[in-house]
Amino acid sequence: MKKKVKVIVIRTAGTNCDYETVTAFKLCGAEVDLVHINRLLEKEINVMDYQILAIPGGFSYGDDVASGKILANEIQYRLMESISKYVAAKRLIIGICNGFQVLVKTGLLPGIDGIDKKEYTTLFNNDSGKFEDRWVHLKSTSKKCVFTKGIKNLSYLPVAHGEGKFLTLDKKILDFIKNNDMVVFKYVNANGGRAVYPENPNGSVEAIAGICNPGGNILGMMPHPERFVNRYTHPRWTRVTLPEEGDGLALFRNAVEFAKKNL
Repeated sequence: MKKKVKVIVIRTAGTNCDYETVTAFKLCGAEVDLVHINRLLEKEINVMDYQILAIPGGFSYGDDVASGKILANEIQYRLMESISKYVAAKRLIIGICNGFQVLVKTGLLPGIDGIDKKEYTTLFNNDSGKFEDRWVHLKSTSKKCVFTKGIKNLSYLPVAHGEGKFLTLDKKILDFIKNNDMVVFKYVNANGGRAVYPENPNGSVEAIAGICNPGGNILGMMPHPERFVNRYTHPRWTRVTLPEEGDGLALFRNAVEFAKKNL
């Protein structure tokens, strides 16, 4: 019997997109374990037993201090040794919304110096000053990222966040990300052109919605691909003809197919 790709989806207090993320990976044929962060901290679970690690959306620990900061600290100061080995082995990591916030606060993204605790980027309060819950158009802009290989040029996915404005420490960091093909998604309008509010829902610099590390195996994005894996979760599924598969599913399938090659 062929081995299945194993995925670990991390949850903690306040996580609320874990079941959707589990479902997305299962639809792509993976074996998925939903694991509380404490089981990793207490070394009951070894992250190296998995080919893909996912940090889903939500409001981990109520987003006290700052979005994703407490979970990021747990990973940074108690798990980074094992996570470093995981990344060095070219395993895959995806952080969605709150998970993206966690990845930038650990330094796993943009990962300029490999595994570095320094925060070169951040996700700040939306320019609108309010929680943004809407659907947005995204343009795929990276040939490097494992998760987006061959996906449609334009995708339609939902966002739901209060701190989603992508910023870099300085222009040199932004230039590094752009010059190394690490911008994975940009917010665009329905025609694929320049996005202004509300098409760019948070005011992110250069409308950046997601980035990867230099190796292309770690992806962080604010929009929620796990919330659109079939036509029934599209806002107009009763009014327009849609394909059975939602735009978000391809990202999870790409990850699973990539991981299969290394089983």
